[in-house]
Amino acid sequence: MGLIIVANRAPFRLTPEGLVPAVGGLATALLPVLERRHGVWVAAGEWREKGQAATPRESQVRLEQVFLPEKEWQGYYGGFSNRVLWPLCHYFLERVELRRDFYQDYQRANRRFAERVAQVFREGDTVFVQDYHLLLLPRLLRERIPAKIGFFFHIPWPSSGVFRILPWGRALVEGVLGADLIGFHTPEYVENFLRTAAYYGYQVEENRVRVGERWVRVEAHPLGIDTGRFGELAQDPHIGLHARALKRLAGAERLILGVDRLDYTKGILERLLAYERLLQSYPQWRGRVAFFQIATPSRTSVHAYRELKRRVDEVVGRIMGSFLREDWVPLRYFYQTYTQEELAAFYRAADVALITPLRDGMNLVAMEYAYTTEDGVLVLSNLAGAAEYLKEALLVNPYDLDGMAQALDRALRMPGGERWERLSALKARIEALDVQGWAERFLASLEEG
Repeated sequence: MGLIIVANRAPFRLTPEGLVPAVGGLATALLPVLERRHGVWVAAGEWREKGQAATPRESQVRLEQVFLPEKEWQGYYGGFSNRVLWPLCHYFLERVELRRDFYQDYQRANRRFAERVAQVFREGDTVFVQDYHLLLLPRLLRERIPAKIGFFFHIPWPSSGVFRILPWGRALVEGVLGADLIGFHTPEYVENFLRTAAYYGYQVEENRVRVGERWVRVEAHPLGIDTGRFGELAQDPHIGLHARALKRLAGAERLILGVDRLDYTKGILERLLAYERLLQSYPQWRGRVAFFQIATPSRTSVHAYRELKRRVDEVVGRIMGSFLREDWVPLRYFYQTYTQEELAAFYRAADVALITPLRDGMNLVAMEYAYTTEDGVLVLSNLAGAAEYLKEALLVNPYDLDGMAQALDRALRMPGGERWERLSALKARIEALDVQGWAERFLASLEEG
């Protein structure tokens, strides 16, 4: 039996030497499974101009590309996926742009994906569809091919009351229900989806939805990190040297770290304001603590993201203007992209990680930090999916500046024994969520059902 993975983007980067595997996220989770099954990955993304098959170097995986005309790509990806579904599912309703032309391009793109998958499908293949870009695809596939179909949604599924805002909500739910198994990161998202299906008139029993004569199962399958890889990074002596250099750069007793894409869902602005509140309300930390915020550039062509960068730059400037001294730099803001190895050095240098998205499907950075640090403290948003599993972190409300400042003070003062106990428990939880097992567990459930 073969396996076909369908996702918006391919798990490879284009380099001068050819296609090489990407690091992290879906690529880490799915490539080993696909390699073992000599499978096919169907994607649009960076190769959308070429539209032909490709074989990456040193890989058993075949890459099949979906050609999307530029205008259609913009409406499907930049429009419906990222200006309708992304803000809606993260509860940023004021940012949702309900444009019919976006949805029409989304429909066209999903149909193109369906046609491409139907072309590469062989009898007995299993199809595993990924994420919010392809909500219509499971049903389109069911109409075309006799496959077992799995679907995984990597961002939060919102409450049914929020989802109903979409004029096309019923069609999107019908699309997802073309799958045999639907996966989410947490039980909360499962419950939200089941309530949404019930609102649109579907019969729901426990974790199943009836569609005609068949039942669709809906399950929580939390996605973790590559613990083997991060275990190696935690022990790497070169990364240790880099970490010590970063600690010297901080020039303070304690170092707080934030790592995010520059996205309005990640709470970077609120986090900077919470750090400012810490320095205002707990003046004993002035000169003794430093904050490094890494913000990876993201969707720089979108106005909302450019506006966010402007506001973040303003707050960074204000904090520096208020607290900078000759012998102390309170804040360093790194607006750039780092490799996994470079990030690991930051993780090992930091005494506290402040990971406070305003809403997040899971959040793997929190797991990467907790698994890589030797004795750090994780301060985590209670609105991240990871909070469901990482109970030993200090959980905070990312909208509550005083509460975050208080949690930072507690984290900075936490005794070694408590730090060790919390971190040991977190590492054990993260090992149980290892990414390599995620795809196998999901596919086993799909193929057994």
